[in-house]
Amino acid sequence: MEEGGGGIYPLTVLGEIFMKKSPFFWAFLVMVAAGGIYSWQFSQVHTPPPMPTEQPLPLPVPPSSGEPQISHPVIEPAPETEKSRPELGLEGPLPSLDQADGRLAEIFAKLFGPKSREEFFVVKNFIQRFVIMVDTLPNRTLPAAKIPVKKIAGDFLARGRGEALTIDPANYRRYTPFVRLAETVDKKPLVAVYSRFYPLFQQAYEDLGYPHGYFNDRLIEVIDHLLAAPRVPDPIRLVRPKVRYQFADSEMEAYSAGWKVLIRTGPENAERIKQILRDYRDLLTGVTGKN
Repeated sequence: MEEGGGGIYPLTVLGEIFMKKSPFFWAFLVMVAAGGIYSWQFSQVHTPPPMPTEQPLPLPVPPSSGEPQISHPVIEPAPETEKSRPELGLEGPLPSLDQADGRLAEIFAKLFGPKSREEFFVVKNFIQRFVIMVDTLPNRTLPAAKIPVKKIAGDFLARGRGEALTIDPANYRRYTPFVRLAETVDKKPLVAVYSRFYPLFQQAYEDLGYPHGYFNDRLIEVIDHLLAAPRVPDPIRLVRPKVRYQFADSEMEAYSAGWKVLIRTGPENAERIKQILRDYRDLLTGVTGKN
């Protein structure tokens, strides 16, 4: 299966990108793990069917005037978090948005390890990429050239023919290393990094066209959107009208990009990603007794 290039793609091209490019999320990782993963969408050849009435539409655009109504203020990192991981270098003044990449690269190498940072993440303009990814996951198209994670190795795998064409379960294993990384990283320090650098995430969100929006609220909204994705058991049926694959179920083919990302990682990985998202949501909203 071929991959698309950069830019904001029509749904007919995005699908294929997600079949060959890595995730997922969320969380930073889901943030960088639903993301991460979102780069693996199928491309479509034909115009997709009308979106069913029950299909969630893109989340509301924040108001264009007036002060934002903040539902989920950013929580300052607990002092013990910084004390337990002083090597992260969260102290001191923040860099400017266009100078943040070097500092984040050092922090990611400490949190994930140098090898994983190099293998999975695109550090250049990471904050801007992350904000774009989060904001567009509930939509039907994604800016494939702006994702904050690298493509995953290997080709998309399908099996069968005709009406028996399905996603090969072996394909799901391609996504497992990223999911495992998202599960094992220490979440509290990662959220502390997000909180410390939050002014830069907010700036990137305003620069994206939301001068009166609040990015952390958008992040929580998108996490909730992903958590509402339906569980789709195997076999996941496909059609191939020309060169590229589509879901055989027209309703499923009309799902948001974020929902389709989760479905295409496989039922088990999707549930693991959702648990990661729940954990991050708890930390981001100050729910106690978690993690």
